[in-house]
Amino acid sequence: MRIKYTLCFSFLLIVALVIIQRENNIIEKVSDKLNSKQTPQTPLLDSGLFWNALGQNGSSLSQTDLLSYKRTKWWLDKNYNNLSGITLPSVPDGRKHILLLASTRTGSSFVGEFFNQQGENMFYLFEPLWHVERMLTLEGGGTNASASVSAYRDVLRQLFLCDFSLLESFIDPPPQAHITAALFRRASSQSLCNTPVCTPTVKKLFERYHCRIRRCGPLNLTLASESCLQKQQLAIKSVRIQHLETLRPLLEDPRLDVRIIQLVRDPRAVLASRMVAFFRKYRSWKSWAKDGDIPEDDIEVKKLKGNCDNIRMSAEVGLKQPSWLRGRYMLVRYEDIARFPLRKAAEMYQFTGIPFTPKVKQWILRSTQASSDVSGVYSTQKNSTQQVEKWRNSMPFKLVQVVQKVCGPTMSLFGYTFAENSEMLTNKLVSLIEERTYL
Repeated sequence: MRIKYTLCFSFLLIVALVIIQRENNIIEKVSDKLNSKQTPQTPLLDSGLFWNALGQNGSSLSQTDLLSYKRTKWWLDKNYNNLSGITLPSVPDGRKHILLLASTRTGSSFVGEFFNQQGENMFYLFEPLWHVERMLTLEGGGTNASASVSAYRDVLRQLFLCDFSLLESFIDPPPQAHITAALFRRASSQSLCNTPVCTPTVKKLFERYHCRIRRCGPLNLTLASESCLQKQQLAIKSVRIQHLETLRPLLEDPRLDVRIIQLVRDPRAVLASRMVAFFRKYRSWKSWAKDGDIPEDDIEVKKLKGNCDNIRMSAEVGLKQPSWLRGRYMLVRYEDIARFPLRKAAEMYQFTGIPFTPKVKQWILRSTQASSDVSGVYSTQKNSTQQVEKWRNSMPFKLVQVVQKVCGPTMSLFGYTFAENSEMLTNKLVSLIEERTYL
């Protein structure tokens, strides 16, 4: 059987090299980028090399080159799982992989702390895909959808395998000898700020995302990889995955044991929170809140609808529990976590198969009863019960009406009651949250 797999692997490798050779014109155009980004840990046939180069130089490729590139990449994507499945072992020693999926301002940083606070057996990463999104962002804004899907998935795969080499391709400025001072929000991961990853500080070196709990030098990604491999649990929080179904290859990878928790929140509360946190990007909504009609065909309204539709479609896939996702998906509403934090945390831990430690329980109790002078826009310590209803007094009813119109199907799926008028909106005796159980 081993000889059979070896022959199969050799055949696939030869075919891959032949295809790559045929597309030599494309490779020449991106070779400089590949050479500058490749690290000693980066596998030669990693399809990430191709979309990484395209993300930087894709605008210079002709339509013929783009078509040829897509054909080559399609073959690599189709066969990459087969190649890696033959050469690498299955998930070692029962290691658990958790992916917390959410969108911005849904409380994902707070919920991510449920795992970050777990203890020495947990390796937690906060928004590593931020670097990928930044690298693939087009000059006019937005990202190349097809390229970002592959990029996000491949980077997540490697991170779940404790391999940071692919992520290095997206960090700017590029790490030197696998050492970087530019990893986004490093301080939000205890795993990257504790021994042995925490190294001696370096004088006169500016680190925008430095550790706060202790003074550490620049992040050594080799040490991070080694530390990750010693852990039995690995959790990643991300707000950048739009469609759950694009992650199917991760769920079917025999090397991984992935559990996905999708966190959702009332779209009306999300919009209210975004208008505060990202006020520059939401100037149109602020203007509409003060005066003037809201144009339904405005790009901002369409964005809102698109976000709601993406969240709903992912949840619909997860709740149907297809064979590749059965027993690996959990839907959680932020409102339920805010009202019953210990109960919902216990349910999430039971779902992931990880012990619910006293340390996490103590952190949850302390962080969900914080006073108003401690809480902030980006704080993970809040009075969680107050946060559930806060938006109802700050959002004008006409904005609520727009959200209810474009996000109606999403709100219905998640059990959020429509406010019929401004009096109903502000009356806290009337609940806008239906009691729901998602199995």
